[in-house]
Amino acid sequence: MAITGIGSGLDINSLVGALVNADAAPKTAQLDRLEKATTTKVSALGQFRSALSTFQAALEKLNDPALFEKRSATSSATDNVSISASSKAVAGNYNVQVFNLAQTGKVALAGFDNATDALGTGTLTISVGDESLDIDVPEGGNSLANIRDAINKAGKESGLSATIVNDPSGEGGARLVLSSSKSGTGNDISVAVSADAAGELGKLAFTPPSGVDANFEPTSADANDPRAARVISYSRDANFAIDGLNLSSASNTVENAIEGVTLTLKSAQSAESLANAESINVGVAEDKVGVRKSITDFVDAYNKMLGSVNALTNVTAVGGDNSEPLVAALVGDSSVRSFMSSMRGELGSPASGDGIRVLSELGITTQRDGKLAVDDTKLDEALESNFEQVNAFFTGDEGLMARLESKVKPYTETGGLLENRTKALQNTLSGRGGVDEQREALTLRLGKLEARLFAQFNAMDTLISQLSSTGGFLDAQLDSLPGFVKKD
Repeated sequence: MAITGIGSGLDINSLVGALVNADAAPKTAQLDRLEKATTTKVSALGQFRSALSTFQAALEKLNDPALFEKRSATSSATDNVSISASSKAVAGNYNVQVFNLAQTGKVALAGFDNATDALGTGTLTISVGDESLDIDVPEGGNSLANIRDAINKAGKESGLSATIVNDPSGEGGARLVLSSSKSGTGNDISVAVSADAAGELGKLAFTPPSGVDANFEPTSADANDPRAARVISYSRDANFAIDGLNLSSASNTVENAIEGVTLTLKSAQSAESLANAESINVGVAEDKVGVRKSITDFVDAYNKMLGSVNALTNVTAVGGDNSEPLVAALVGDSSVRSFMSSMRGELGSPASGDGIRVLSELGITTQRDGKLAVDDTKLDEALESNFEQVNAFFTGDEGLMARLESKVKPYTETGGLLENRTKALQNTLSGRGGVDEQREALTLRLGKLEARLFAQFNAMDTLISQLSSTGGFLDAQLDSLPGFVKKD
């Protein structure tokens, strides 16, 4: 670093720095103010757009016709039967009786001394109703355990499974228990053994009486032959009644016995209840609770959006009369004013046609602060007596939600008003001729100014040094002249 000011004794570095800073101060302050104001406005527009997007989502939710097509379904005894309903279901009440549930088949085949003994070779044909499955039993893979594994592998897709149950006392021995996931009358399990079967494999054959013939009663254990095959449960239809009409179903999930309604049978009624002809009431109705919630959600979303707009356009007085108020970033912003004007216009504009025409008929009114309030009693009355009119008022191309959304969309969409304004502001910061570019230009100019000032001050310093040296020389020459007396 060069040492300056030797000749003049001046602090040239400090002088140049002060002059450069003085020259930079006005432009730097201007750019700082512009950057702060622009950044603040970009942030505020982002908050405004976010508030509108949240409000737009609430509009889309209430403008969904499916919302008004949903059905609520209730059961007076959910332990016995539960109910669900699609949009096709007609509102109404029904009396249901559940006599018995649908059930699947399960059989215990003949018992053997243990599960690992070889039984013989051949083919087992296991039938579940009209469907059958062949299980090859080869030499070296013919124990109960081997057969169980073969059945579980082959029957996985059809819902047939096998397990081994061992009697600790030894009387019942080890036996295969076969289960099917296929419910409904006639889907009983039977086992046939091929004619060429060898050894004791033939003991696994079992053809029980049909469930209808056995009155669906499981086979009791044979005291004389505890290892005999028997039925643990028969497959069976569910039997129930709707409004006195006796019906049956192969599954406990009953679809479209009532159009658009699914009944799930969970347990049969007690014998006493059936003897007294007691029934379970199930009902289908419009989902007015869900619609009501969506309406109040819309009101809440509007009020929240309005609160955000107010915060971004608020002017707050501080201190005394001479103090500058705090001004929010979007005070006087034309986009905000235009948007809120369109919102107020649509909220107060009557709908076309007959039926409900304005929000006040639903108990939704505008308060002094601009927010919406809901009269719960009036809203419930409108939903109860004019449900379809409420639907027409809110939904469809001419509904209130669509009209409001048409005002919101130009502001929130990609390439819309707010996005374009944000891009323009960002260009003010980083675009051509923006703050960043101006700061670079200022830095370059100040660098040149500093170099010029240093050159000028250093030249002055050199000149002063030279003049001082010349003065000293002249003083010495004068002092040496004869008869020259220097006066102090």
